[in-house]
Amino acid sequence: MGRHQILGLLCFLFFLHSSPPFATPLCPPDQREALLLFKNSFVLDSKVSNYSCDQYLQLTSYPKTNSWNKSIDCCSWDGVTCNASTSNVISLDLRCSWLSGALHSISSLLLLPNLQTLYFLGNNFVSTHISPDLSAFPETTHLHLSHSTISLQVLSLPFCNLTKFPYFLNSLEKLQDLDLSNNRISGEIPRWFWGINHDTLQRLDLSNNLLEGAIPQLHWNRLLHIEIQNNSFQGSLPIPPPSTVTFDASDNGFTGEIPPSICQLSSLWSLYLSNNNLSGYLPQCLGNITDLVKIDLSSNKLQGPLPRSLIRCVKLYSLILSHNEFSDIFPHWLEARQLVFLDLQSNKLQGRINLTVFGLSFPVLRSFSVSNNNLTGQWPTNVFSNSSLDLIDLSNNQFGGPIPLPSLLTNYYSIASNKITGNIPSLICNATFLQIIDLSNNGLIGRMPRCLTNSSIGLSILKLRMNHFEGTLPVSFCSRRSLLTLDLSRNQFEGTLPRSLVECKYLEVLDLSDNRIEDTFPKWLGTLQELKVLILRSNNFKGLLNISRGAHLFPKLQILDISNNNFGGPLPANLMTNLKAMMNGENGQDKPLYMTQSLPTMSYESSVTVTMKGLQIELVKILTIFTTIDLSCNSFQGDIPGVFGHLHVLIGLNLSHNHLTGSIPSILGNLTDLGWLDLSSNNLSGVIPRELGDLTFLGYLNLSKNQLIGRIPQDKQLSTFSNNSFGGNPGLCGAPLPKACPNDAQPSPPLSFHCKGHESWFKQKVVLIGYASGIVIGISLSYMAFETGRPKWLARGVRMLEIRAAKWVKKPKRKTVKFHGQ
Repeated sequence: MGRHQILGLLCFLFFLHSSPPFATPLCPPDQREALLLFKNSFVLDSKVSNYSCDQYLQLTSYPKTNSWNKSIDCCSWDGVTCNASTSNVISLDLRCSWLSGALHSISSLLLLPNLQTLYFLGNNFVSTHISPDLSAFPETTHLHLSHSTISLQVLSLPFCNLTKFPYFLNSLEKLQDLDLSNNRISGEIPRWFWGINHDTLQRLDLSNNLLEGAIPQLHWNRLLHIEIQNNSFQGSLPIPPPSTVTFDASDNGFTGEIPPSICQLSSLWSLYLSNNNLSGYLPQCLGNITDLVKIDLSSNKLQGPLPRSLIRCVKLYSLILSHNEFSDIFPHWLEARQLVFLDLQSNKLQGRINLTVFGLSFPVLRSFSVSNNNLTGQWPTNVFSNSSLDLIDLSNNQFGGPIPLPSLLTNYYSIASNKITGNIPSLICNATFLQIIDLSNNGLIGRMPRCLTNSSIGLSILKLRMNHFEGTLPVSFCSRRSLLTLDLSRNQFEGTLPRSLVECKYLEVLDLSDNRIEDTFPKWLGTLQELKVLILRSNNFKGLLNISRGAHLFPKLQILDISNNNFGGPLPANLMTNLKAMMNGENGQDKPLYMTQSLPTMSYESSVTVTMKGLQIELVKILTIFTTIDLSCNSFQGDIPGVFGHLHVLIGLNLSHNHLTGSIPSILGNLTDLGWLDLSSNNLSGVIPRELGDLTFLGYLNLSKNQLIGRIPQDKQLSTFSNNSFGGNPGLCGAPLPKACPNDAQPSPPLSFHCKGHESWFKQKVVLIGYASGIVIGISLSYMAFETGRPKWLARGVRMLEIRAAKWVKKPKRKTVKFHGQ
């Protein structure tokens, strides 16, 4: 090719590139200005997006609007998509973009009438009340200068609508996809919103906000997906149009029955209505929706039998009906050969399971939970051996017989609280994927198989409590160092603690209470940097608690219970100095409300049994702010060290039934979070320090059976306790005791008070007045109600401490995986 030909070709290409008829149009100026105005209406806050997006939504959080400036075509801005031929903006994807500000500010988007998709997920849009004063709309003045038509539209908007929801949505005639999820939008949604874009809207996501009020009937003709979960909507359940494929209204406050009209959603394949207040029977026609793949109706008040029409839902993949009041037999009549997840826990199912039909009806089942029912019968030992089950939860039923072996693929296995008997077969360790084993509260006997602690199985949770196991503990623990919780309490284990426990580098909960272990205090466990709970109650531990000064031990310990042993000598001041988590606590930001252990495939909320006022209470869930020390029923001597007054986040302290002398340190008044204090049955002397009256959360106090003297302080919190808190101190006087102080009026006849000594202290029923903040959420309410007969104050106390914890944590609402009975 010659030089002239090449030159001609270059000219032709330049012509094609620059000729106006063939040029790609740029972003329209008015749309660019609208976007810039939108950008300037918000501030950037990385915290609001980082938490919800990075951790739970798996979306990268970054400020997309930083790329928006006038020198660049807005069609190339991050998060902006334009039509290929007209360059009109048709999509805004500003998910997790750090945007923080008032929701009404997006009214500037009226200049983008061709918008089809709006993705605002994971920002910090909030609803605010705004004034009808035009000064509330600085963007209106700007728009009026060059776009009078648009200005008139803005100025004519009803201000009452603008206070809660962006009215500009009513002008988007082409809107197909709207995502406002994971923000802080509050208040009721105006009625006009439910009537917009009948012919275009296909997806609506308002989930994870603070929206409330009732929702009218939904009339979108082409709607496929509607997600309104995790809000505070109330009233009757709205029924989407027949075109709907996905309907998620879980975690709200919807009431009433599920209307039969839901059966008209012939295209529906996922239905999520969990965590509402729905009641009544399930519609018998539910099985008419034959395309149903996923059903989650858990945590409602649904009752009655399961509709047999579900036999037609042969495509079912997930059926979750847990935490309701269904009364029926096990649904072995289902013909769901594709069912993978079946969760029927916490209902009123009864009778035996037809095991022959069970294997045929659910050949690919992977998750199987029927805990907390009244099912009976005996599982064959090898019933699960050849299955693909990775979760088996049979806990809290009436199953008997020997242990049914888990599948080789099982990672969660619980048969707790049944009538299972016999030994633990060593074949259980063939399930090498096991992470959680809970065999608690059965009639199991024999020794603990050593294979449970060797390298062939990497357990994270091992719970064998409340059985009849005996013998010494295996010498080798934590070959894979994966153990997080070890609960062997209430058995008959003996011998010494295996020193190999120190290899459990990630151990958080260790409960060996109520056994026959003989040893000295295992201060070597203090090197475990993650240990939060250590319970050695009711064993034969003995000796002094000698901890050298300056040792860095137990940095995260928040529950220490070594009560009812044979420890002696002075109280361990150096040990208390090491408890940094009880001195300063941890920053609550980004922490879960409950002590949660994260595993590769699930999360597990720790549970533990603690002793409070002589009663053993099971904490099904442990608040992350729950901190307690119980050194009672030992032989400690001497003064109470002042270092106890530096444990500022301590909630419970029990030093009762020892041989302590000296006065009560006034520095205990620094424990402003203290919920209960028990110093009874010692030899303490002196006056009661008035500083204890400053403990505003103190709901239980027991100073009885000491040598205290003087007048009981009558001011502040100390005036709220009964005579049971002070009895058995001959030198005390004044209300509420019957003994008058000098110059006092004659008291009323004395009330009797009996105590039968060290042993009977565990059995007496104490009057728990003003218990309030001293109990954490998750206490077994029925057990406490039976023991004390005081359910009203208990419920108030539980709620109060949970509110305190929620404020301390300061964390957005989110969903967690919860397995009952753990």
